[in-house]
Amino acid sequence: MSGKTVGSAILILVIGNLFAILCDVFIKMAGSSVAVYQFTFMRLLMSCLVVLPLAYKYIDFKGDIGLKLHVLRGNLWVLASILLVFSLTQLPLATANTVFYIAPILIVLFAGIFFKEKITAGIVIAAVSGFVGVLIILRPSQVSWGMISAVSFAVVLATNSLLIRKLPKEQNLFFGLLITHVSALPLTACLALWENEPWNFDGLLYAGGSAVCSVFYSLACLQGYRHVASSQVSSAEYSGLLFAAILGWVIFNEPVDLFLVIGALFIIVPLAYLSHQDRRKRKAEECLSVVRSQLDAG
Repeated sequence: MSGKTVGSAILILVIGNLFAILCDVFIKMAGSSVAVYQFTFMRLLMSCLVVLPLAYKYIDFKGDIGLKLHVLRGNLWVLASILLVFSLTQLPLATANTVFYIAPILIVLFAGIFFKEKITAGIVIAAVSGFVGVLIILRPSQVSWGMISAVSFAVVLATNSLLIRKLPKEQNLFFGLLITHVSALPLTACLALWENEPWNFDGLLYAGGSAVCSVFYSLACLQGYRHVASSQVSSAEYSGLLFAAILGWVIFNEPVDLFLVIGALFIIVPLAYLSHQDRRKRKAEECLSVVRSQLDAG
């Protein structure tokens, strides 16, 4: 699987999304048996140990490495991880992951607000539809920490994803990932000590499993999006919802109801439409480029 063809890139991303859901499965399995801050520290420490061999030969502290931004992103990662644990322990796996899918919509909205990118009517409709989908899925007769955590996780995830644009362009992915994770260790260590719970090292197994799966997902994204246009393969990301529904049913005995399906459609259909529009735009630009080159040659 080279990722150089659309078919192989889609397959890589589908496998990557399976690992992403397995990461959530490990977190959900550990959530009720370990202290939240303690588990977050363990998970971060295991992530550092997994990334270190991959980043070792790319370590380079010459020039501007964007340390302040890495510290900010690392601490946002801590917040996102805590919210992720809260949401996965209180909501079904498929429900939580469906809510997480509003993150791509938020990324586009935030890019328009903070980076002055164009916000089209389609983007606004997708945002409204996405939030309607969340309301259908959660059906909040009363607000719970699980609901708040899931939506807040999507907001923090979108913010952290946008900050990637500010990182040095020439910086290696693994080196940057290592700095981000290491810079978050002091905060997670302080939170774990402040929590003052007896250390439960059984959580290391779940933390290690989630860390490995998270790195595999990152590698899949790196390879899947490297050689082909993102608009051609981004629909593969939706396979994560299918895996979440299947694994939630098999492992946690969580049923999939009609409200989840309808709400998921409200979130996914607009995203698929935006992806289709982007694909059409790219094809039109490619055709225009070919015509211009032919005219220049003539």
